[in-house]
Amino acid sequence: MLLANISSVVQYQASQERLLFGTLAVGSSCCFLYISAVLLFTLRSKRVFCETSRYILLFNLLFADTAHLVSNIMLYLLASLRIKVTYYVCGVFVLLSVFTATISPLTLVVMSLERYVAVCYPLRHATVFTTKSTGMAIALVWAFSVVHILTRFFILLYVFTKMPVNVQLTNICSKETIFAAPIFNDFETAYAITVFLSAGAAILVSYIGVALVARSASADKASARKALQTLLLHLLQLSLILTSTFFSIIIIAIGRSVGRLTLIRVYNVCFVCLSILPRCLSALIYGLRDQTIRPVLIGNLCLCGRGSHFLNKHNNFN
Repeated sequence: MLLANISSVVQYQASQERLLFGTLAVGSSCCFLYISAVLLFTLRSKRVFCETSRYILLFNLLFADTAHLVSNIMLYLLASLRIKVTYYVCGVFVLLSVFTATISPLTLVVMSLERYVAVCYPLRHATVFTTKSTGMAIALVWAFSVVHILTRFFILLYVFTKMPVNVQLTNICSKETIFAAPIFNDFETAYAITVFLSAGAAILVSYIGVALVARSASADKASARKALQTLLLHLLQLSLILTSTFFSIIIIAIGRSVGRLTLIRVYNVCFVCLSILPRCLSALIYGLRDQTIRPVLIGNLCLCGRGSHFLNKHNNFN
């Protein structure tokens, strides 16, 4: 009787904590999804945002992060509510999550190079980062992401030929469930090392170049300092995304040495810190720091008369 009571208390505690973490994770995600949606609308509301390379790149980054966040929330809800789906339905959500996750680090590289050219070669910036060249860079980013997801898909087909697959999942829908074969761990490691070392090196080189220009007497100190801060934030965001890439490995390693309740706690904390936070930094970095976006974004967020008056006045000015 005592063991049964203890078991019921532990289950109740686990359900309460799951509810608390679920409310925190989904609530914060929905809040940032709202901000991201308004920022996406803002970036398409004025001509200057549609014709400036840095804002075009920001729209691409924010769109990918928003799609990734939505797919992760769906996976989180399926796991928290213990909803069982078929292998193919789960595969669609997981592949969408992986596909959108690939776009962010590559876009950060292009954005860092854009800031490098803007500060170090201001006279050439308008000719190097045109609307056409920016669109081509975005197309290359998406093409690489398509190749990455197709590679995973073909590896998955190869695994199907070697082992039977249960169409109706017995475990929760997750990336670990779909990519359970050991070959995916090797592929994940090789991909992460290649992409993130290359991306990190590109951002570091951009940072060093901007830092050297900032020390010269003829440099625009304010612009260079702001660019350095942006590049550091990009590096932080890239580090968080890299850590989230190894989310599966971290959870599996921890799960071998702790109990189920502790594992649930770690999973929820990692989900908020590694899956939600990195995807929300884009809106915070540009939405709050950029002097051109901030007044328009605040006006759209508040939906107040002053914001509408500002938009009308600014439209008339343009």
